[in-house]
Amino acid sequence: MLSQLYIENIAVIQKASIQLEEGLNVFTGETGAGKTMLISAINAVLGGRTSREIIRSGERRALVSALFTQLPEQVCRMVEELGYEAEDGQLMISRELDTEGRGNCRIGGRPATTGLLRQLAGQLIDVHGQRDSQELLSPDRHLSFIDNFGGIRLEKYQELFHQLADVREELERSRMDESYRLQRQDMLRYQVDEITAAQLSEEEEEELLSQREIIRNAEKITGALGAIYDLLNGTEEQQGLLSSFEALGEELTTASRYLQQLSEYDDRVTETGYDLQELSGTVRDFLDQYNFDPRQLDEIETRVDHIQRLKKKYGREIPDILDYLEHISDELEQLDHSDERIASLERQEGQLSKEVRNLAAGLTQQRKQAGAELIRLIQQELTYLDMPHVRLALSCQEKEPALNGADVMELLISANPGEAPKPLSKIASGGELSRVMLAVKNVLADRDGIGAMIFDEIDTGVSGRAAQKIGRKLRQVACHRQVLCVTHLAPVAAYGTHHLKIYKEIQGERTYTMVRPLSREERVEELARITVGENITPKALESAREMLTLAEQEFIHEK
Repeated sequence: MLSQLYIENIAVIQKASIQLEEGLNVFTGETGAGKTMLISAINAVLGGRTSREIIRSGERRALVSALFTQLPEQVCRMVEELGYEAEDGQLMISRELDTEGRGNCRIGGRPATTGLLRQLAGQLIDVHGQRDSQELLSPDRHLSFIDNFGGIRLEKYQELFHQLADVREELERSRMDESYRLQRQDMLRYQVDEITAAQLSEEEEEELLSQREIIRNAEKITGALGAIYDLLNGTEEQQGLLSSFEALGEELTTASRYLQQLSEYDDRVTETGYDLQELSGTVRDFLDQYNFDPRQLDEIETRVDHIQRLKKKYGREIPDILDYLEHISDELEQLDHSDERIASLERQEGQLSKEVRNLAAGLTQQRKQAGAELIRLIQQELTYLDMPHVRLALSCQEKEPALNGADVMELLISANPGEAPKPLSKIASGGELSRVMLAVKNVLADRDGIGAMIFDEIDTGVSGRAAQKIGRKLRQVACHRQVLCVTHLAPVAAYGTHHLKIYKEIQGERTYTMVRPLSREERVEELARITVGENITPKALESAREMLTLAEQEFIHEK
């Protein structure tokens, strides 16, 4: 349930910390006091769409936080699956907004996104506002009511439907215009032949670039190698390092016989001499090996240019070209065998289409059964809500299988005896829509397992006895889950187990909205004000007190 709601800088609400309780929490207040902003704040913290205009004038940021307690195990598991923690069945979620349009969200004190808030919202609170009654006018919502009520699972059907859609998409591609297919085959075959003939490899390109660099600098390389060789082996005019090291070694050997300290240097000089001899042999081999032919450079340049042209046409690097070759080879093979592939796809389409239609027919049967029971229960609720002559019916029509099945189902209503049932949009008034929606919510309540429900002026368009029955029904629903209700009718507010008043105060030149719980006597005054206005008479107070007492006595044994 929602235990605490904190609001800061939302419209005319500067700061409000609202403690909520189990049962039916009712909110009342004068028109324009900010009741709508309360619902807007709750929608915001649940990840709903907001605008900068919701932030209090003159402020840069707004904050809404909500503390949920007594969370059921399945909700705690969902929180953990999302990477958060609901310790001891409690969870704090918050959302901060700013005038720059950035803001941030938190779940359990850790950063989150509005998408994650919306995922959780569906398991935490069911918010029903005036706009939701208008959703009754959309037949698409009726089908979701039936699926929800009947526990109808669409996963298997939708998986098969996606497979059918993929096959049809591939089939459409395979049935492309014959002339285009031939042109495509010719182009792909040319590209495959061109890339294949090039026999590309990353190792070859690296080797070519290395050889090209060597040949371009052949004169420098041979000059340096010749100088190294002469320094090691000497020339007619100058003794080489090898000879000098040989003489140095002989003298160190002689000296180390008498001066033991020089023996380690004797070994080092000997080793260095060996290294220099090995270097001399290596340089000589290089000089013999590198016979630089200018024609070889031309061949390398031609090959490198060819590789670069292929890169410009088919990919930035050789692996990209080879990946492209694999892709077009597969496509060419499919085009070369398109007739066989089309025949295979047509067989798959026929089989999948049959299976989809069979599953859709099964869904239709389940929906008709669930819809009949749903209508029966809703009609019971409406009879209780002073709509005894209302008759509901379910219109069932078929359509081509789609993602949600092959059904078009719509709740029809007959408000008066003898009238044929018609769409809600044709005959239902605002008050009737509100009561129908309350009936639907109440029937579906046991199916969703959500711990809190919010009704924003569910009593719109009703009064008198009907309003009293709406209040009684809300109180009955609140016996099993927490209910928050914004109302402007005293017969509804009288059934609240926790009554909060929303009112405005003007301080200086600013208007502030306040929210505070009412004592029993304050409730009597508020019920009288709602009923007769600001001029409250003793008779109005007496009537309000009686209304509250009768409502309390109805549920005196409530657990």
